Amino acid sequence: MQTPLWRLIDAAANRGAEGLRVVEDYARFALNDRHLVEQLKTVRHELTETLLAFAASSRNSARDTLADVGCEVTTAAEMSRADLESVALASFKRSQQALRSLAEFGKLIDPTAAARFEMLRYRLYTLEQAFTGTVSALERLQAVRLCVLLDGQADAAKFQQLVDQVLAGGADMLQLRDAKLTDRGLLERAQLLRTATRRAGKLMIVNNRPDVAVAVEADGVHVGQDDLPVSQVRPLVGPQALIGVSTHTIDQAQAAVLAGANYLGVGPTFPSTTKTFDTFAGLAFVTEVATEIRLPAFAIGGIDAQNIAQVTAAGLARVAVSAAVTGAVNPTAVARQLQTHLTSTAPIPTGPTLP
Repeated sequence: MQTPLWRLIDAAANRGAEGLRVVEDYARFALNDRHLVEQLKTVRHELTETLLAFAASSRNSARDTLADVGCEVTTAAEMSRADLESVALASFKRSQQALRSLAEFGKLIDPTAAARFEMLRYRLYTLEQAFTGTVSALERLQAVRLCVLLDGQADAAKFQQLVDQVLAGGADMLQLRDAKLTDRGLLERAQLLRTATRRAGKLMIVNNRPDVAVAVEADGVHVGQDDLPVSQVRPLVGPQALIGVSTHTIDQAQAAVLAGANYLGVGPTFPSTTKTFDTFAGLAFVTEVATEIRLPAFAIGGIDAQNIAQVTAAGLARVAVSAAVTGAVNPTAVARQLQTHLTSTAPIPTGPTLP
């Protein structure tokens, strides 16, 4: 009885560690995501530590690879991988399944360790979501560099005029942000914006109002640190909607990735004329996010044609602006100037794609 149990524990332990190493290598060498690498490495190390409860001598002595009937059992699908990402995803599943075996059979040896295996499996589910979310967002937002935030203007006609001017300037994503409008007024502006962006083939985001975003079939919703969390917004807007999260510290940015955000707002970068802040994260935060995280991130806060070069030099090739464009005499010209800088001096590398 003991030898079969130790053989099973040994095999599952090896599968789990091997799968984690494959995923970690992908995150490190292909995705270049330091945050996810650190998270995966932590899980791998905790797996190693938990396995100390299962004597290596017992595992090794029970191992019998030559007599393992499963070594020669394979399917065509096991030898077929479409690309780098499919390799990583298969290894995620491999590790999760191994952890399930360790959790179940480990109960016969050390229930406490078995419970830790179970928790590691749940953490791996979260990391898989962050991984697939990052890869998907990189693909979906590949060409998106300039986001312009709009208020509702004095009336619908002026709002429509501003929207047309911003789109003519080449903005990739337009976000409706206005806390002063009535619900009906906000819905009216959102409908106008949805029609215009859909016609232009651009993305449309609603700030902090999942209900309005759903009502007009917006591409997504953006929330701040004091708004509804991603876990509450996702069931409202559905699995395909983009959810952006404003972040002001690296801890908030990392938490947003693990929560399932599709993109980040990073700031405030400079003093803003549209919002007030007690402290400024500044360009140092821009560099920190650019270094640590591959999830698409937009620098925001006081960015204009005069300082945008500082932002791209700090590491981010996406920006979100408001007054610099909406308050300009010629919004089209300013938007085009910002977009030209982002496109010419800060090209975004081609991101990986999911199979």
